[in-house]
Amino acid sequence: MDALVMCGGCGTRLNADTEKPLYRIGGRPMIDHVCNALVTSRIETVQYVVSPHTPRTREHLNERVIEAPGRGYVADLQYALERSNLPILTVAADLPLLTGSAINDVLGKCRRGSLTVATPAALKELLGVSTDTTMETDGRAIAPTGVNVVSETNIDNTIVSYDVRFAVNVNHRSDGEIAEKLL
Repeated sequence: MDALVMCGGCGTRLNADTEKPLYRIGGRPMIDHVCNALVTSRIETVQYVVSPHTPRTREHLNERVIEAPGRGYVADLQYALERSNLPILTVAADLPLLTGSAINDVLGKCRRGSLTVATPAALKELLGVSTDTTMETDGRAIAPTGVNVVSETNIDNTIVSYDVRFAVNVNHRSDGEIAEKLL
């Protein structure tokens, strides 16, 4: 399976002097942590979805880049999916704790159809990281992690992971501080 890394957002919530994918966690840009996770996983090819909002990220990556219009996460994802072969793994660039083994765990759980990886909102709260979007399943609040498998079928599956490597999206500086401690 191939992967798309979404790294074209404005990053306004982070309020940093650098583009969000280039924000440093553990002395390295977040995008490098995600790249390393994908390279050490069973993923075959990785493409990076950038936008006019992330010119330095585009320069940093230098290859296998899809230049999306920069109209928001969903619009840019759709743009990239139209230029990709399905099924495909999609990953947000703000997951610096991600590892190759965590990616392989997701790939091993993907049997057929699309897959959304979520984490309990209570886990994010326990860790002290921000939760911007939640949904209800089986009477509990879960938060999407930014890791998904998109396929051509109409079958949608959600797995709930208690793995902190999926729970820490760096959207705010305080999230980055927590990621630093956990890294």
